[in-house]
Amino acid sequence: MTDILWQPGPERIQNANVTRFREWLNSRHNLRLENFIELYDWSVREMQAFWPALIEYAGLKAETWGETVLENPHQMPGAKFFPEARLNFAENLLRRDDQNDALVFWGEDKVKTRMSWCDLNIAVSKFSQALRAQGVAKGDRVCGYMPNMPETVVAMLATAAIGATWSSASPDFGVQGVEDRFGQIEPKVMITVDGYYYNGKSHDIREKTKDIVDRIPSIETVVIVPYAFDGTNSTNIRNAISYADYTGHFEAKKIEFEQVAFNHPLYVMFSSGTTGKPKCIIHGTGGTLLKQVSEHLMHCDVASGDRVFYFTTCGWMMWNWLMGGLAAEATLMLYDGSPFYPSGNILFDYADAEGMTLFGTSAKYIDALAKAELKPRETHDLSSVRAMTSTGSPLAPESFDYVYRDIKEDIHLASISGGTDILGCFVLASPVLPVRRGVIQTRALGLAVNVYDDDAKPVLNQKGELVCTAPFPSMPVGFWNDPDGQRYHDAYFDRFPNVWCHGDYVELDDQGGMVIYGRSDATLNPGGVRIGTAEIYRQVEKLPEIQESIVIGQEWDNDVRVVLFVVLSPNLILDDALRDRIKKQIRNNCTPRHVPAKIVAVDDIPRTKSGKITELAVRDVVHGRKVKNQEALANPEALDLYADLEILRD
Repeated sequence: MTDILWQPGPERIQNANVTRFREWLNSRHNLRLENFIELYDWSVREMQAFWPALIEYAGLKAETWGETVLENPHQMPGAKFFPEARLNFAENLLRRDDQNDALVFWGEDKVKTRMSWCDLNIAVSKFSQALRAQGVAKGDRVCGYMPNMPETVVAMLATAAIGATWSSASPDFGVQGVEDRFGQIEPKVMITVDGYYYNGKSHDIREKTKDIVDRIPSIETVVIVPYAFDGTNSTNIRNAISYADYTGHFEAKKIEFEQVAFNHPLYVMFSSGTTGKPKCIIHGTGGTLLKQVSEHLMHCDVASGDRVFYFTTCGWMMWNWLMGGLAAEATLMLYDGSPFYPSGNILFDYADAEGMTLFGTSAKYIDALAKAELKPRETHDLSSVRAMTSTGSPLAPESFDYVYRDIKEDIHLASISGGTDILGCFVLASPVLPVRRGVIQTRALGLAVNVYDDDAKPVLNQKGELVCTAPFPSMPVGFWNDPDGQRYHDAYFDRFPNVWCHGDYVELDDQGGMVIYGRSDATLNPGGVRIGTAEIYRQVEKLPEIQESIVIGQEWDNDVRVVLFVVLSPNLILDDALRDRIKKQIRNNCTPRHVPAKIVAVDDIPRTKSGKITELAVRDVVHGRKVKNQEALANPEALDLYADLEILRD
């Protein structure tokens, strides 16, 4: 049996939101649910009762929720939750209007600010008026090329308030990466900064912004927030205006919240871009709200007055997830920059200084702390921190040990997993269940999560594919520029008809816990950040020295590292200068996380008979695994070039 590392006490169990919700359900619906497991089973069996109950218990606002809970309940895709509802996302997040902190922000050691609920409402009011005055309306797109800072939250909430659609990327993205994303959705307005801080240095992005705006003709206005510099010298950016000038002409007044349909586009998120430009995933207003409220309240036990933190950029879905904490009336603690500058203690300094209650981060960060031999429990108080969540990649059992040994003994450590695809989790925390070493605690309330073998049969205590066998509110509305829904169908429902197949290789145990062994496709995942191979190819193969390339993720040191194989032009060698040039090309046009840890020259790349390169086959050879179906390859002999390479042993 897996070791139990933490067990919530009776008082903590009794006071948990999910316990109170279960007791309320029992009273309200004449039920006899005695524990969390029974609540989960009921939430899946009776999901048309569960979601309305959550709405009522959480006090979520809508002009109307309508009479119908779920239309076409046995059809995926095709099922629709609350088809008659009219609501506004921002209205449910701006529940408070007082002088308590709504947002606290640290930009490394350079900037520290805070914004009250009252000031947040005023800022959203002014920004939403500015958008309306410009002619931005329901369904238009507003994008943020922004750090994780208060103005980003304001812009998102203002966008949602008027019924427009928000999308964001972090400022470390290169020009091509941003154009590939925002260029597809044709935003009217882009908000950005003059630069950002990372590892103690300021990085000017004004030239990148100019190039991006020049490439995306739909952008009518660029709102510049002064941050790392003074905001000047932005006049060469087409249609640029300062944040102060954009909003300063408007008086604070009650926000006009545009009521929209349940599936009205709230966010456009982006896939990793494995097979081309990133897919634009459209997420609806109501589904996002319900899913994130259920996770913050019921799974992470967030309550009014809590102080919730997640180490994330605006290019990762965890930023969008963090925003849901406002609906629980929690203070959001924002941080932008390196988590190791000026030292590995910065986030723990932040936790103590601001009374953090939920510390959200990545598995890679926890692993890095352990390797640095930091012992926060000896240097910090951390008495306010009740829970620590980890996602991005599976949390290794040794990292569980590290947290309880060197960070805090009495803490709810929760490995969680889901994705951009659902703006939430399939498996995650329960504040009333024990934490077992290396195991994710539970499946998400209201989601019929299971594991299938290759024959589409559910399996227990056996590895297989993570699936969801019934509809849930935060399924994407669809993909951008996918009018017949074929790409959306192929992404999730092609393998098992009428069943969502997520692409994670997992094991569900008989206690309801789950272990994730990694992605079951070729998506790279260094440091828990999903990276598409096509984005790397696109940059590498622009270099005249490179004829062709193939990239894989190599399992390494409880993580994944990016390994790039290149076929060189004739009479060239792969020296350090060329390696540096390749890395610079990738870093400047993608992100630093795309940069390969190893670059290896090869003479040939295996491909199928139809001419497609075979990343999975190369990955299997590198890991010493037998390649299945070699007869499908046009040149199976090329696989020998990737076997047992000395350069990949360190």
